Amino acid sequence: MELILREYNLKLKHTFTISRESIDFQPSLIVELKSDGFSGFGEATSNPYYKTTVPMMMQDLEEIRHIIEPTENETPDEFWAKMHPYLKDDMFALCALDLAYNDLYARKKGKKLYELWNYTIEKNPLTDYTIGIASIDKMVSKMQELPWPIYKIKLGTKEDIAIVKELRKHTNAIFRIDANCGWGVEETINNAIELKKLGVEFLEQPMKADNWEAHKEVFKHSVLPIIADESCIIEEDVAKCHNHFHGVNVKLVKCGGLTPGKRMIEEAKKLGLKTMVGCMTESTVGISAIAHLLPQLDYVDMDGALLLAQDIATGVTIKNGVIHYSDLNGTGVTLI
Repeated sequence: MELILREYNLKLKHTFTISRESIDFQPSLIVELKSDGFSGFGEATSNPYYKTTVPMMMQDLEEIRHIIEPTENETPDEFWAKMHPYLKDDMFALCALDLAYNDLYARKKGKKLYELWNYTIEKNPLTDYTIGIASIDKMVSKMQELPWPIYKIKLGTKEDIAIVKELRKHTNAIFRIDANCGWGVEETINNAIELKKLGVEFLEQPMKADNWEAHKEVFKHSVLPIIADESCIIEEDVAKCHNHFHGVNVKLVKCGGLTPGKRMIEEAKKLGLKTMVGCMTESTVGISAIAHLLPQLDYVDMDGALLLAQDIATGVTIKNGVIHYSDLNGTGVTLI
């Protein structure tokens, strides 16, 4: 098996702002695994909050190239278990590798990933489209630029309720709110009351990731469901979120790929938690991998490729929130 690493700097359509940062470009690593005339593709983007860069990921993968490349015919579970000890401190790199291996494995089997997993796609959830923090006029113009059935609105300002009230004047779409750890306990409880009146479906990670007492308090008193994001990174975190959140947002880059992501979703379901998968501004490479988990999800945020000025791959397509799969096997990805 041959390992090929490619570095990209993905330009965004608009400056993307959340409570802790603004970006115009998203650095990304694409992993390709080639074997027997087939190629599988995976992706992980850099993220300063998690102290992860593309050069770091590339270095970590290069250091174990001699372990990766001799691999043949192992299942994705076996491959992930083999790679985890070497990449346990770089889950982003492990994710890109795991996605590529899952893609390659399914292509060799002549099936799409969801077919390999025996999932049915008839009841797939719609994806939201994210509106980053900006002036109200700019946020409205972004909604008008792409009318959508569900918007995920980034908040964490001093004017959050006023922003949502104004946005509500311009659309009947479902709203989801992501404060990216920007609120406190009373603020979250009080905001939830007002936001519920404004057609908000749930709140995502309103408070700091490690403030578990605060999460428990909000869990008890919020009139809206609370979904964990920064508080749910790896498999062990799912159980911790039980009785502190109403659901979990699994990010493949944070947990190490599709293989552990599937296990996290299964664990969440057993605990009665709502299931969601989110993206990290990936191109269609990463987004196409997420798409195959849809049958197991209550919610999904997989709009990363829609935020790009120019994509680097073809694969799944998204129209008005509905995901359409590629005709190709595996994740269905082809690099442009």
